Amino acid sequence: MSSDSPIGVFDSGVGGLSVLAALQAELPGERFIYFSDAAHAPYGERGDAFVIERTLGIARQLVEEHGIKALVVACNTATAAGIGLLRSVYPELPIVGVEPALKPAAAATRTGHVGVLATRGTLASGKFKALHDSLKSDSVRFSLVPCDGLAGAIERLDEAAIQSLAAQYVGALGRFGHQPDDIDTLVLGCTHYPFIAADLKRLAGAQVRLIETGQPVAQQTRRLLAAKGQLAGDDPTGSLQLLSSGDAASLDAAAARWLHAQAVGIALN
Repeated sequence: MSSDSPIGVFDSGVGGLSVLAALQAELPGERFIYFSDAAHAPYGERGDAFVIERTLGIARQLVEEHGIKALVVACNTATAAGIGLLRSVYPELPIVGVEPALKPAAAATRTGHVGVLATRGTLASGKFKALHDSLKSDSVRFSLVPCDGLAGAIERLDEAAIQSLAAQYVGALGRFGHQPDDIDTLVLGCTHYPFIAADLKRLAGAQVRLIETGQPVAQQTRRLLAAKGQLAGDDPTGSLQLLSSGDAASLDAAAARWLHAQAVGIALN
């Protein structure tokens, strides 16, 4: 494995592009391979066994066919279900996952009330429950809303569904503001949701702080690669290859829209 080897990034669909954007900003000289498992998206509404099977299969493909030097699991549901097993299968491979940013939200809130939007699969996972239980206290409480269908609507670029579902789920959280017990901090617990941050901000109010995980994931990836002496350097000469188990053209369009980059999409069987 050399410093020129690529970094693999995968998600059930296009949501992980929000994490990829942070990675490209933090590591502009790196080569990235992004895999969208669009044929099986979204993971958040599937069972753990299915998500683990897909997670292991994609990791195997990226390791064996593309020789990746690190893997970023840019999906909250896949992280919750499968990252422990991934690390046992590939103990020498730096693996970074994502999880809803409850810790920074707990540190940021001034009213003591944090809202969390995430997929049902993430909120039901043992990993999330352990994190949530470790942070609950008399000074901080979390209101959790499972957002069925929202990641899928973002995946399809279905603006009408996005607006309707976003309004429904933000409304379900309750009152936002700076008064005691108002929600003043909102965790975007799915990598798809940063793409509609402007809509969520409009619904929740300009005073509400939105917190997501892209930048911390990128910084942790840099730290792990630096520790292994495998950083490619910061010359802005990196590259991106897009892979999809579904419609490659849709992934290309999403990347062009959200990454402001051009890449070649390759549809895989």
